[in-house]
Amino acid sequence: MIVAILAAAAFEFALHLRSNLNSEKAVTGMSCERGMSAAKEASGLNREEAQALSNAPVTQVASRKGMALIPGGEFWMGSDEAMFRDARPWHRVYLDSFYIDKTLVTNEQFAGFVRAANYVTIAEQAPRAEDFPGAPPENLVAGSVVFSPPDHQVSLNNHMQWWSYVKGANWRHPQGPHSDISGKEKHPVVHVAYGDAEAYCKWQGKRLPTEAEFEYAERGGLDRKRYAWGDEFRPGGKFMANTFQGHFPEKNTGEDGYVTTSPVASFPPNRYGLYDMSGNVWEWTSDWYRPDYYETLAAGGGVTRNPQGPPDSFDPSEPRVAKKVQRGGSFLCTDQYCSRYMVGGRGKGEPDTGTNHLGFRCVQAAVSNQGSRYANAR
Repeated sequence: MIVAILAAAAFEFALHLRSNLNSEKAVTGMSCERGMSAAKEASGLNREEAQALSNAPVTQVASRKGMALIPGGEFWMGSDEAMFRDARPWHRVYLDSFYIDKTLVTNEQFAGFVRAANYVTIAEQAPRAEDFPGAPPENLVAGSVVFSPPDHQVSLNNHMQWWSYVKGANWRHPQGPHSDISGKEKHPVVHVAYGDAEAYCKWQGKRLPTEAEFEYAERGGLDRKRYAWGDEFRPGGKFMANTFQGHFPEKNTGEDGYVTTSPVASFPPNRYGLYDMSGNVWEWTSDWYRPDYYETLAAGGGVTRNPQGPPDSFDPSEPRVAKKVQRGGSFLCTDQYCSRYMVGGRGKGEPDTGTNHLGFRCVQAAVSNQGSRYANAR
């Protein structure tokens, strides 16, 4: 959990984080989803993986209500955008049919899960001293990471200028303890760590999508287009996704109607009838992150069937921190800093860390006429 923002000296943070950010830029380009793991490490607050509560939720009978069937087939996966070096090269992938939620999981839906399963998210749990040896006791407080823009223009080489660890921030209180989700029942749930998303999907009798499944669904049957709707960002001047307008990070003009999250399905669906596959909030996938994974797949030649991601994680900017792939971009994505609302853009994050621009949706394996599950079931 990102608690170290409340600890070590600001000068040491600036040096350490600037070094890491420059390293990432050299490998994959700037990314608005960058976490604060360097800060955690600086204070000894570094958890190996998300810790869900022991009261595991009981699985519901799986339902396909609100899901779309994505037909199996081959597609070109990846991107040739100069800034997306970890999304190269293009490579052929085959996926069996699967079902995917038409929308992100909403606050309303997640609240139902919390009530039924008596579930407590990771952001609502105070870090335990035994998990973080040597951490100052005053840092062991429940909270999460919140976008906190400055009131003036700043250099984009230090993301600590617009991210803050906020005590009491969680899915019920997206901006901190004085905020709530009243009136935002249809907005995507945020501040969910990987384990929280996994627990919800399990309760639904579903699972998180693989990275390949997410991109295949996001493309909506379009071949190698820049966006989920085609090659033009604003066809006919129309906004197609919730992204950032104005000057990043201090001024979001909200020309698209929103400065933070938007209710799900506020923008047009793609050709598969899926909403918010680009923009609004980032989405967890089940794959571990490696920048060289696509190169490994392409080197094998031919078509990769139902890829499940690499067996381990490696991020050159933070080699000791395991990360899961995140997809789709968010309301903070802009071509001034990162443009990962483009199809193929890859994000990544630590499994134990949620933010106020990160959510998820679920998938479910399709079943053949003979009743056997397809190979993409995990």
